[in-house]
Amino acid sequence: MISGANRAVAVSLVLLLCACSQKQEPASAPAASPAEPTAGQLASPATGQIETAVVDFKPVQPELVLVGKIAYGEDRYSKISSPLQGRVVEVRAKLGDRVEAGATLLVIDSSDITAAYSEFVKEASELEYSTRAQELAKELYATKALALKDLKQAENDLIKARAEFRRSKERLLSLRIPGAELEKPLAQQRITSRFEMKSPLAGTVVERAVTPGQSVGGDPAQVLFTVADLDRLQVVADVYERDLALVKVSQVGRINVEAYPGTDFASVVASIGDVVDPNTRTIKVRAWVDNREQRLKPEMFARLRLDVGDATPFLAIPKEAVVEIDGKHFVYLVEAPGRYVKREVVVSNVSGGQVRVLEGVTSGQRIVTKGAVLVKGQEVK
Repeated sequence: MISGANRAVAVSLVLLLCACSQKQEPASAPAASPAEPTAGQLASPATGQIETAVVDFKPVQPELVLVGKIAYGEDRYSKISSPLQGRVVEVRAKLGDRVEAGATLLVIDSSDITAAYSEFVKEASELEYSTRAQELAKELYATKALALKDLKQAENDLIKARAEFRRSKERLLSLRIPGAELEKPLAQQRITSRFEMKSPLAGTVVERAVTPGQSVGGDPAQVLFTVADLDRLQVVADVYERDLALVKVSQVGRINVEAYPGTDFASVVASIGDVVDPNTRTIKVRAWVDNREQRLKPEMFARLRLDVGDATPFLAIPKEAVVEIDGKHFVYLVEAPGRYVKREVVVSNVSGGQVRVLEGVTSGQRIVTKGAVLVKGQEVK
């Protein structure tokens, strides 16, 4: 029998042999490294971020893109100031209100009206007196009871009275006193010192700079209200003189603004300026745009796109597929899945998102259409 001491020695020897056996096992072989791209080829940095497409002929509509901004239509807005001095006693229009032509915007109590009407009554009396005096002078002259020079004096006084009466009446009319009221007999006229300032056109109150109790003057620079027709706006854009022949009045176009990417607003060229800006060498172009949905706002930056020719099949690729390096243009051909070759191309702009390929690639070749910048970055590394 094996003693307890001998059994312990045997167990120790077995454990020692097992440990040595584990140390002597060869290490597992390292994983094979991927093949390196050959010269002129690039491996995709992130295949999921790269999109490719086959180059082919596409019917592309040449267009001219003009930069401008949204503006009020000519003759469709009015900056309104008070024609007289006075104190505002009532404001009837608020910012954003839609008003009709002739609607009262505010009421002013003005001493100008009182003074002008007093002058009118005085001149009306003078005219009546001079008319009677001239008629009497004619009768007396006919009976040899009045000298000729006195008759001429009466006629001159009548001419002056008529001129002064006309002047006083025009003054009241300039203060927006109804002409029909001034045609009534003096005893029936109802004219007060209250002046109602009315809107000259239908539209929306887009600016208001007046409050009740405020004193206003007859300064045209003091604008109290701005009323504009927002249902039809204009785009004011700049066209370079080299492209002027491509723009025509009544030409149909499209308008894009940053607030609504991908949305086109139909427009029609309304007018082309007659003067070239000496600094920018551009001419102003105005185009109407329907805005009944009130989506466009004056002063928004906008792009006016005009079709300038018939749709022609071109070898066209997305602008995003082209990268510029040292003033030259390149695309990346798909050599194999995940491998790309840089190819120099000659391109020209034909539309907002497409370019025409003149040299460098042919129909049927597959290129990187999205993520070309990422492939370029991998090349730099």
